[in-house]
Amino acid sequence: MLQVRDLKVSYDGVLAISKVDLDVGHGKLVALVGGNGNGKSTTLRAIAGLNAADAGSITLEGQAIQNIPAHLRVPLGLSLVPEGRRIFARLTVERNLQLGAYTRTDAHAVAASVERMYDLFPILKQRRTQLAGTMSGGEQQMLAIGRGLMAEPKMLLLDEPSWGIAPKFVTKVLDTIQLVNQQGVSVLLVEQSLHKALAIADYGYVIQTGRIVMQGTGQDLLRNDDIKKAYLGL
Repeated sequence: MLQVRDLKVSYDGVLAISKVDLDVGHGKLVALVGGNGNGKSTTLRAIAGLNAADAGSITLEGQAIQNIPAHLRVPLGLSLVPEGRRIFARLTVERNLQLGAYTRTDAHAVAASVERMYDLFPILKQRRTQLAGTMSGGEQQMLAIGRGLMAEPKMLLLDEPSWGIAPKFVTKVLDTIQLVNQQGVSVLLVEQSLHKALAIADYGYVIQTGRIVMQGTGQDLLRNDDIKKAYLGL
């Protein structure tokens, strides 16, 4: 589904990613984990087209997309749920969802997708006429994921979905991500909570100072002694 090779990204001449290689297979849930400032979000933003790649290739279903503008990557099947949610706080929950389908033209199909999001996130149905900015952090995260799914992506990019939400919502959000994946959407998950991410991932990559330094199945990485010492405090 997604292939990244020799990706290099810089900010104002300062190298943020020096070499990233990763793959996400069809229907797989892959985690990209590591400490703060190591290039996780930059990698996702480069895949989504929000940061230009200095070098390397990004391929989606066999098509090179590294030179395609971000807004044109969405109809190809790529959807990003950004860090910090970035919802439209002054718009209703339902309007936020509808805006997630901006690349689609069939109004009836969009309406049906809104109802599917309400089935996936029942709390959003209860809040459908509420201003999005008045909801809790966990509810806003569910809305952000729902909005991302409204584009009917083949590949969903999730940047720190547990960021800033109450612990009781973290498990629910991660359970929902697994459900979405089980329904056929490939997922690349960036998550600072390494244990939670690897516990649900088919495969994982560890990034450090802009380079992939370790990879393996989620369970293998969780059992790795170096991972335990460096990231889990064990």
